[in-house]
Amino acid sequence: MTFSSTRDPSLRVDFRQAIFAGLAPDGGLFHPVEVPDLRELFLTLDPGAPFADLAAPVVAALLPETFNAAAALAVCRRAFPFAPALRDLTASHRLLELFHGPSCAFKDFGASFLAASMEYLLEQRSQRAVILTATSGDTGSAVARAFHGRPGVDVVILYPSGRVSRLQEQQLTTVGDNVTALEVAGSFDDCQRMVKEVFGDRELSLRLSLTSANSINLGRLLPQALYYVYAFVRLRAAARGEFTFCVPSGNFGNLTAGIMAWQWGLPVSGFVAATNINDVVPEYLASGVFRPRPSRQTVANAMDVGDPSNFERILRIFNGVHRAMSAMVRGETVTDARIVEAIRRYHAERGLFLDPHTAAGVVAAERYLAEEGTEDAVVVTLATAHPAKFTEIVREATGEEPELPDRLAESLRRTKHAVPIGAEAQALREYLITRYGDAR
Repeated sequence: MTFSSTRDPSLRVDFRQAIFAGLAPDGGLFHPVEVPDLRELFLTLDPGAPFADLAAPVVAALLPETFNAAAALAVCRRAFPFAPALRDLTASHRLLELFHGPSCAFKDFGASFLAASMEYLLEQRSQRAVILTATSGDTGSAVARAFHGRPGVDVVILYPSGRVSRLQEQQLTTVGDNVTALEVAGSFDDCQRMVKEVFGDRELSLRLSLTSANSINLGRLLPQALYYVYAFVRLRAAARGEFTFCVPSGNFGNLTAGIMAWQWGLPVSGFVAATNINDVVPEYLASGVFRPRPSRQTVANAMDVGDPSNFERILRIFNGVHRAMSAMVRGETVTDARIVEAIRRYHAERGLFLDPHTAAGVVAAERYLAEEGTEDAVVVTLATAHPAKFTEIVREATGEEPELPDRLAESLRRTKHAVPIGAEAQALREYLITRYGDAR
């Protein structure tokens, strides 16, 4: 598999070049050129295999020139000491819990695979790199945990001041060592813009060996497809009719990964993209007009994205054809009131805590099932974060607090260390040069 820019298909790189460059030189995103047919592989994977062992042959099939079978298995086992879990809500509706990793969010899967891959590839050439990433919440803590203590890597995380939960902030600002948090006086869109502009400075990127761990990085995006494969393989016997994934969506990396798995032959009927009131993609799916705009703050803060980066990749997959995309992807917008109501209802009726992002997905999936019917259908909603990461919202909705996992409680006991920074790319350039320029 080779990769080209979403803006210049003639530019070709291999996997190693793509993950260490992060962003294409023309400002586009790296995207697979080939569309491998893995249908037969998907249908023969062992549903009883551990997640890492099930993932390894998929990785080896996608990237044979980078990872032979033994290397793919070693990297996957190093990356995934944790696994997804499936929970039944109804006969037709399942939750795919993706919060059993070190930071209790789905982004652990992509971040851990990227970290393990980079460690493996850097060791081969005795090199170093600086990971530069923006976060709206969970990406930062996942990246911090995944790369903490790994040789040859320094990590810089930008997050919007006052726009992440206290627990999220504690997770990404208390790691220390080779991980630095920058507290930006702005929104997530500002953080993302700053990172993109710095990566657009090719001279600086090469000088500091900059790369990204956002979902714009293929090394994080590709492995997110693996849990879609896992869910299908585990539920294959139950999938007699339509098999649909409902994906809480902000920057749209998670949905992009699922659509790529479908491209490779995963027997999926369609996807539901669930957003909060930052609904630029559902609006596009309904109208064919894409209108990026400043994000609005909601209770589902990790989905507060007004100009999702990965939409560029989704357009590439469907060759910019609105009708093709809207036939495969359905958009659903969920208000704060409906999110809070779902958290309350599922706790009152089932004793189940939901985080606000998963709650948005559950509401969207319920709408889909109500309209499409439930006979022989299977809808899998991605549960993207542990509810204890959003204690204030969950307590307000239910009157109770979910139990805090030990790995989250430990971060609350640590002291926050963050560097304040303005929302300008030049401020970020100056920080990186001062901190890392002399060392390279």
